[in-house]
Amino acid sequence: MSTPTSLALPDGVRRTEIETSRGLFAALEALPLHGVCERETALLVPGFTGSKEDFLALLDQLATARRRVLAIDMRGQYQTAGHASYTPASLGADIAAIVQASQVRHLLGHSYGGLVTRDAVLDHLDPALISSFTLMSSGPGALTGARADELRALLAALRDYDVAAIWTAFLEPQYEAAGVPREILSFLRERTLGNDPAGLVAMAGNLLAAPDRTAALASLSDLPKLVIYGQNDNTWLPPVQEEMAHALKAQRVCIPGAMHSPNVEAPATTASALTAFWGQSE
Repeated sequence: MSTPTSLALPDGVRRTEIETSRGLFAALEALPLHGVCERETALLVPGFTGSKEDFLALLDQLATARRRVLAIDMRGQYQTAGHASYTPASLGADIAAIVQASQVRHLLGHSYGGLVTRDAVLDHLDPALISSFTLMSSGPGALTGARADELRALLAALRDYDVAAIWTAFLEPQYEAAGVPREILSFLRERTLGNDPAGLVAMAGNLLAAPDRTAALASLSDLPKLVIYGQNDNTWLPPVQEEMAHALKAQRVCIPGAMHSPNVEAPATTASALTAFWGQSE
């Protein structure tokens, strides 16, 4: 999950909903302040327990290149209604429906969102319909190591407590100790409580069991790919993402000084890298 540093909507960014064949999805839409949208539309998909607000620091910078940019809440996240199914296939079908409804050409998934969007590309979309695919701070398969242990602990807590109790007992004290400003803390609470508990459990399970589909993605040799991550990523470690990029024959960008959320920790550098890659892909 990313922690935004500001909740103010940049100029040219508005809250909206995307209507698809699979229902409504809460979104942020960024449009250029001057001129028309000459470039192709991009879609940004957040990770586990994240939301569209994870991309607030990027949206206006990406739209400056005369591009429409969308960021969404996935099914059951924050302001998008839940659903009976949170299987990888169901979530991938959701992303495909959004791509088709919004004429998206550039698809980006952050963290767990990378695994979901990868499934959308492999199982639910004609790759010829998109111009590029980006994995941001995501990995080849299931989460391992210390972060996987933390996720298992969360799953255990969800069996014994409701989400509000977990927020009060565990999450809020951590954010307060980190000095998160009161306004951001209030948002994080609202977002956490807005998640569908069934979705949290299912998505966590997906994260811990996701297969490595690198070879299948690499077989889409005509689809331009980018792997972008922070120099100090502590979720999927940088060497793992570098190896994945090599196997995919993808462009690779390592953002200096950033950790798991270069979209928040280094937005200008990240926006510049994405704009350059998308431009080349077009």
